[in-house]
Order: sequence, then C-alpha cells, then structure tokens
Amino acid sequence: MAPKPRVQLLLTGDELMSGDTVDSNSALIARELAGLGLTPCRRVTLGDDRVALTREMAALAGDADVLIVNGGLGPTIDDLTAAVLAEVAGGGLEEHPEALDHLERWCKKRNLLLNAANRKQAMLPAGCAIIPNSVGSAVGFSLIVGSCLVMCTPGVPGELRAMLPVMVQRLRDRFGITLQKDVLRLQTFGLGESTAQQLLVDNHPDWPPEVVLSFRAGAPQLEIKLSITRAEDRPKRDQCYEWLKTLFGDHIIGEGDTRIAEAVIDLARTSGTTISCAESCTGGMIASMLTQIAGASDVFPGGFVTYSNALKQSVLGVPGATLQSEGAVSESTVKAMVRGALDASGADLAVAVSGIAGPGGGSDDKPVGTVWLAWGDRNVVETVCLCWPVERVLFQTMVAAAALDVLRRKLAGIEKQSSYFDQRRLR
Repeated sequence: MAPKPRVQLLLTGDELMSGDTVDSNSALIARELAGLGLTPCRRVTLGDDRVALTREMAALAGDADVLIVNGGLGPTIDDLTAAVLAEVAGGGLEEHPEALDHLERWCKKRNLLLNAANRKQAMLPAGCAIIPNSVGSAVGFSLIVGSCLVMCTPGVPGELRAMLPVMVQRLRDRFGITLQKDVLRLQTFGLGESTAQQLLVDNHPDWPPEVVLSFRAGAPQLEIKLSITRAEDRPKRDQCYEWLKTLFGDHIIGEGDTRIAEAVIDLARTSGTTISCAESCTGGMIASMLTQIAGASDVFPGGFVTYSNALKQSVLGVPGATLQSEGAVSESTVKAMVRGALDASGADLAVAVSGIAGPGGGSDDKPVGTVWLAWGDRNVVETVCLCWPVERVLFQTMVAAAALDVLRRKLAGIEKQSSYFDQRRLR
C-alpha cells in the first residue's frame, strides 16, 4: 500500500497573529482530511510579511506532498498569497480568465463595479487551476510546485467550507485515495468527557478496535464520534451505538451537527407545541439560539428579556411582593416568569431563568453562578436551582442550553431528570 501523502498547513494574516481573529479554519480542514484518513503533520501561522511567507511556503512545499494555504487572497495590499506562490513556483503572475469571469459575475450580481482592487484577485500564479468559490469574490487555486500539490483558499470560513469538496476530490484524484472514513457523530448535553469515558471503560472494556471512539468537548455540547474505515465494520459500529444509547440515551440530542435548539424546534413542531421563554441572566441568549434555527417561527412566537425587576413586574406580572421578599433569583420569581410568558405569548410551554452571572452580586446564600430555572405549562411548573461558578459568558451559554434541555426533555416525554442536575444542584 502506498504511503499516505504528507500534508502541511500554512495560515496567513496579521489578524491571526494579533488574536483579532481566532483560527477555526485549520480545524475545519483537519476534519475534512480525516475523512480521507489524512492528518496534517505540521501547521504554521504567519503574519502578512512577504519575505517570511516566501521563505516558509518554499520550505513547506519542499517537505510535503500537499500544502494547504489559507488566507491572503483578498483585494488589499496585505493579501500576498498569489504573489508569494508565484515567486516560489517561479512562473510569475497572470490574469486568469476563469477568475476574471467569476469576479465580473460576482460584481454584476451585487450591482458593483469591478474596480482595480477587486481585479487584483484575478492575478494568479501562471499555470494554476481554479478552485471555485460559490460564496465570495476570491477564487481558490492549486498549483504543483516540485512534487507538492499547493492549494490556496480564502480565509473566510464559509468560503473555505464551500471549496473543501473540490479540494477533497483533487486529493483523491492525485493520490488515488479510495479510503472513506465513515464517521457517526452524536451530539450530547449534560455529559463531561471524563464521565463519558469512565462509563464506557467500566461498562464496555471489550470495545472493538475497528471502531475508533473520540470526543470533542465544546460549550454547550459534547460530541462523541464513532469512526470506521471499512464497510464491513458497520455492524460493530451499530452495536457500539446501541451501547452509547443505553449509557447516555437521554443526554443524546441527535446526530451530525444537531444543536440543542434544533432538537427543541423539531420536537415542538412534531408535537404541535408552541414554546416561549422568559430570560433575565441570559439576556436573550435562549431566544437567540432558538431563532438561529430555520423555521423557528412555526413554534416560537417570541420570548421576553426582563433584566430589571420593574420589567419582570410590568411585562410578566411577577408580583412586587415576591421580588421584595424573595428576590429576582428565586423559585417563586421564575415560576411567575413562566406563567407570565405563557400568558403574554399564548404559547403552550415556557421556560424561565434568573441567576447571578457575576463576577459580582453573589452572597453566601446565593453565590455567583446560582440560577433558578422553571419550565412548564398552565397546569404544572417545575423548578430547579443549579450553580455554574464559571466566567460570565460561559455561565450564560450553559444556562441557556440547560433551559433548552429541560424543554427538550419535556417535549420528548423524558420524565427522568438529567444527571447534571445532581452535579450542579445548589439546593
């Protein structure tokens, strides 16, 4: 069997070096390469320094079978990738007819004039092949330098994502790659990596080596991946999936890229249930997560951000006496917020949150990270008090996800309380 091609990455841009932009593209590239059984062996990030870029690109291309360059294809003077690759390859720049045609169509669609700055994006290394960009103005391109296939892509993640299928096919064609990693990705909420791993070790020490298990932790979800490289191993993977469902069943949100809000919207639509939310400490994050899902308006008439006590009273009808005697972060307050959201929205089901996001405002009785959640319909409202003593934005993210998760469980008819309630319960 032929050795796997050696792949390296070069990420460019001053914004990456300064921290103004966080590199998510290398992860996106790596995930696509994994489907071919490939893993980048080196990743280099450089600013917009022509001398340094020329030196590094030449060195990387001389030590790799594949070099993927990300960034530096825009219309400004600090976009240097095309010129640098032309210098490394020794063939110079030339106006590429296919790139120019793409620019003209892109500008016409937006009623823009093709100015000199944009036209720069059609000046590409001589002899290169275009990688189409269905999203933005800058095409990508590939060129053989020595024995290395160099592929250059824009730094905008959405544009890179649109180009990756073409790039993957070029890798298949050049290196005769027939391997297709088959990955089943499960999205979960309320599980930590260590907890999930220990449960699997304790319950399934005989895990088949043909099924590669991996985790990707993020806020608010944990992704669990089951990977195989042979079709004949699918029955083993299916068995492993059954094990996971037994161990983590009510924590599993869905497969692929399913987000917790998407699961809520799908369940609400299937059951014909409308939902609403009343938010204080999350500042609208629950509603934002819901409305990121296409078709949310089918089941979500709206929500309420009542940050002050005055709005909790005037908008949601929370009694002033309750706020005075028990405070905004209390069981009675969130129960009243749920009822107010149901009345004001006309929804069938609602969730409410009120907590102390910090870094100040806590007390011995209600430390920073305390949050009361309430959820229910016009007949029954349930509550729980949890504590996430983490930084403010992460607190808001996890509380918003927890609010969506109690809705998900209610809509799915899951009566069992989540295990993270026991881990996070304050009282």
